[in-house]
Amino acid sequence: MPRALITGITGQDGRHLAQLLVSKGYEVVGLVRGQANPKIQMVQEETPELEIVDGDLQDLSSLIAAVEQVQPDEVYNLGAVSFVALSFRQPELTADITGLGVLRMLEAIRVVGGSNDNRIRFYQASSSEMFGKVRETPQNERTPFHPRSPYGVAKVFGHDTTVNYREAYGLYATSGICFNHEGPRRGLEFVTRKVTNSVARIKLGLQEKVTLGNLDAARDWGYAGDYVEAMWRMLQPDEPDDYVIATGETHTIRELLELAFAAAGYDEWEPFVEKDPRFERPAEVDILTGDATKARERLGWQPVVTFPELVTMMVEADLEAEAKR
Repeated sequence: MPRALITGITGQDGRHLAQLLVSKGYEVVGLVRGQANPKIQMVQEETPELEIVDGDLQDLSSLIAAVEQVQPDEVYNLGAVSFVALSFRQPELTADITGLGVLRMLEAIRVVGGSNDNRIRFYQASSSEMFGKVRETPQNERTPFHPRSPYGVAKVFGHDTTVNYREAYGLYATSGICFNHEGPRRGLEFVTRKVTNSVARIKLGLQEKVTLGNLDAARDWGYAGDYVEAMWRMLQPDEPDDYVIATGETHTIRELLELAFAAAGYDEWEPFVEKDPRFERPAEVDILTGDATKARERLGWQPVVTFPELVTMMVEADLEAEAKR
């Protein structure tokens, strides 16, 4: 039975990935900093088979101990300070966890023994935010990076470090350059979930307005459940490589609002939305569109859930959750 170690186990992707791997017959262990993490119970209720091990992406010795204890076949590094707006307020913390955390995990794998015949396979969660001020559209694995946030900069460091450990030490290390992926498990601080949760609360009479920043920002949005399948597929070939994971479609915040309010039975969204420049980034990323041709051709992966289906799924989940409060 293969064993997988997942960092960021309490996040959206970690929760989806744990359930996917268990369904494929894996023993799954989640890395958690401190056993008092309030989200552990929720994750273990979702996936009762999940084991927990203590470790911290800011502490190399704890990662070495975790890898030695678990003896994983695969490591999925999903842990990060992942909210772009927060990275502007806490750039040093973002660099330490989102950037140097990758280096520490790779070093732990190297120290424990990641380059032998039964080498540990490593997945790094890279991000479309690395492209930032895009040089070309759509973006693929060869598109130059131009990050526009401390988060994006840290992700570039982690991505390039993954390539370096692959080339320098022979580690099986691969990066998935994932474009935005959402779902009902997305944190409320992210714009998609902020919108769908606000729509649900407006429908139920719990709030009157939703306040947002740049309504013209355009993103390539997919469903997180589809994207974790791509993560697993990346670790199955004989040799590691890097892949863009995306839908190839771009939608604006305005389109998101239109679909979300329509899913709740509204004909228009403008009366319920206020703009506030405080929610705009110091350096904006205007548009991101991914080209996942390589993943489709080499891994046989393609997204299943469409953007309208995704938005409707999220609104319905938030309506149900808010009605129970």
